[in-house]
Amino acid sequence: MTDNQALVGEFFINGDVACAEGAISAGCRFFAGYPITPATEVAERMSLRLPQVDGTYIQMEDEIASICAVLGASWAGVKAMTSTSGPGFSLMTENIGLGVMLETPCVVVDIQRAGPSTGLPTLVGQQDMMQARWGSHGSYEIIALSPSSPQHMFDLTIEAFNLSEKYRVPVLIMSDEVVGHMSEKVVIPYVDPDSLVERRRPSVSPNEYLPYQASDNLVPPMAIAGEGYHFHVTGLTHDERGYPVMTADAQDKLIRRLVDKIRLNKNDIIKYREFQLEDADIVVCAYGITTRIAQFAVELARNDGIRAGLLQLITIWPFAEDRIKELSQQAKSFIVPEINAGQIVFEVERCAADRAKTVLVPCMGGSVHSPENILTAIREAVC
Repeated sequence: MTDNQALVGEFFINGDVACAEGAISAGCRFFAGYPITPATEVAERMSLRLPQVDGTYIQMEDEIASICAVLGASWAGVKAMTSTSGPGFSLMTENIGLGVMLETPCVVVDIQRAGPSTGLPTLVGQQDMMQARWGSHGSYEIIALSPSSPQHMFDLTIEAFNLSEKYRVPVLIMSDEVVGHMSEKVVIPYVDPDSLVERRRPSVSPNEYLPYQASDNLVPPMAIAGEGYHFHVTGLTHDERGYPVMTADAQDKLIRRLVDKIRLNKNDIIKYREFQLEDADIVVCAYGITTRIAQFAVELARNDGIRAGLLQLITIWPFAEDRIKELSQQAKSFIVPEINAGQIVFEVERCAADRAKTVLVPCMGGSVHSPENILTAIREAVC
């Protein structure tokens, strides 16, 4: 038993369970959710584990209620999370926007399946990637991460909570059904609570506190409900007191800060992994489970004498546009395999501009790519 997680060691578990354990290790003590395939195992694990660490699990009546409860729990001072899949993610998007506007740290896990609508509930998709960025209305920035294994799911869940607390923004974990349901060895280390990021608290008295007065890093300190600080939170455009101000000037000041606190810190947020890119003429750009297939295809291409490499996108939003722009100076083509009809490929194409060709290798959902699919695209790009 440890003081913050009660589980340490090597385990053979699936990605959904690893996500729940990552949340516990990150200090999450509140989960509200509604069962949905293929994310239900996250909720099931949290329902078992949270009572063991003095946390709270609530099964809500639907996904809208779930995200609302998570936002409220966060304002009460608890690290909070929910999980869902495509249809539930659609229901949550309005209040994810509310979380952005209220600057509420929380984590939303989307274990993607094939859609649209109910689609293929038990089978894989990567079809919510643009929805993660643009699903809620208005101008805002979001942070979204994409794990490629159960171990990665554990690690990135901790990272998601740290980023959420640091930047006071909902952070999305955009996994997929295969990563969620595949079982592999996951090493769960002891996580020192002092190593975790906690939201910055006010350093002034309640009488001096302005809930949305930001410092140099553009992130305001966050008071906790019930500790004597007076604050007002609203989804309306508001001033530093948190009170509505219905003017264009107030909107300009607020939205610029909400956007800039992510954009100006992108070098701290964005993560990716590179494989054999030093001399690559062909760059395969992939994320999630597709990364693992793409790496094998790159190895096969190298065996054929083709100078291929892999760029694994770990942070999806904000997008790694600077690195792709750099790679477009050396690469002839980008190959983008996705389990959808084409989403992230358009961001790669935008960043590559006319310097390198961008080729989509689509898979409509329900299954993953074969290495041969990607290898064929690599070979064709050489010609």
